[in-house]
Amino acid sequence: MPTRLEESLGRDIDRIRQQLLEMSALAERNLRDCVEAMKGGERARAYAVILRDQLIDEKEKEIDRLCLEFLVRQQPVGFNLRLAYSAIKINLELERVGDYAESIARQVLRLEKLPATPETHTGRLVEMADLAIPMIHDATRAFLAQDADLARAVVAREPAVDALLGTLVTELLDEVSAGRIGAEMLVALSTIGRRFERVADQARNVCMETLYMCTGQYAKHPGAETFRVLFVGEHNACRSQMAEAIGQSLDQSRFLFSSAGLSPRAIDPRTAEFLTEKGYDAARMAPKGTDQVPNLDYYNVIVGVAPEAQSLFPRTPRNLVYLDWSTADPSRAAGSPEEVRAAYQATYEFLERNIRDLVGAVLDGTHD
Repeated sequence: MPTRLEESLGRDIDRIRQQLLEMSALAERNLRDCVEAMKGGERARAYAVILRDQLIDEKEKEIDRLCLEFLVRQQPVGFNLRLAYSAIKINLELERVGDYAESIARQVLRLEKLPATPETHTGRLVEMADLAIPMIHDATRAFLAQDADLARAVVAREPAVDALLGTLVTELLDEVSAGRIGAEMLVALSTIGRRFERVADQARNVCMETLYMCTGQYAKHPGAETFRVLFVGEHNACRSQMAEAIGQSLDQSRFLFSSAGLSPRAIDPRTAEFLTEKGYDAARMAPKGTDQVPNLDYYNVIVGVAPEAQSLFPRTPRNLVYLDWSTADPSRAAGSPEEVRAAYQATYEFLERNIRDLVGAVLDGTHD
């Protein structure tokens, strides 16, 4: 027969679990209503999502209160302590999912004022949603059921969502280049796609917390042994793309180089021409925003190649290094063809020298 202490402990845990279940259900409902609003142009659903986000915010505060009271009153140890700690982290992840749903709803309302969205793009977004929404549902279920195997299975689904986002962005940029859609529609559709990709990221994070709760050990994220470097520019159309190409050309298996922009635009034609002359495959370069970078939390170094980049990372966490490599944007260079090419060459050499020095420092262990 359980003691009064055990009964009290059990009631507190059940209350936390129930609140998390309700919060997850609210977030999932909002995401599904976003999809329906997007497919049918139902403005009322989009507005309902925006209004219901307040309920999710209130739920987050209630769960935080319950978890803190549980820690103070019960003084848990072992599994129960891990459960409370994980619940606090998962609570934050679910609140972010609610924020992403609200953002999607606002973009859906924005699309209502634009020409009809091509069915291909709507279908691609629905395809992403059909992967991401079950992920957050199953991630919560894995936590509540203490099911480590289900958590691992959910994590394994994430790359499929990342791949769909990459396909969507490439298709949208092609449509813009062909003049079939405008920049405003590009921003709205790509933002919706990035939000669904972030929902999948949050589901993965929930699963990581579940694995910690079940095993007492933090599961390593795939690629955890890789040193990740992200180059951030203003538009991801010139300098940051050039830096990524240089990094990848070094063929260092321990490194993953990527790039993004604060407000992505199509690759600058002169940049593409310059990189092609250097032997890079510029046709495969696709601009993306910083919120489109998969697993951003796992990057080791953020390199700003434009001064505007630092506004996105004003405070550097201890597990992240920010480097300011601000340099002139050659895509804005004027003058003769020779002068313009000299501007590109100067930026290229500056980036190549710094990237090689950074790689050398990491390989020598001087970053520790």
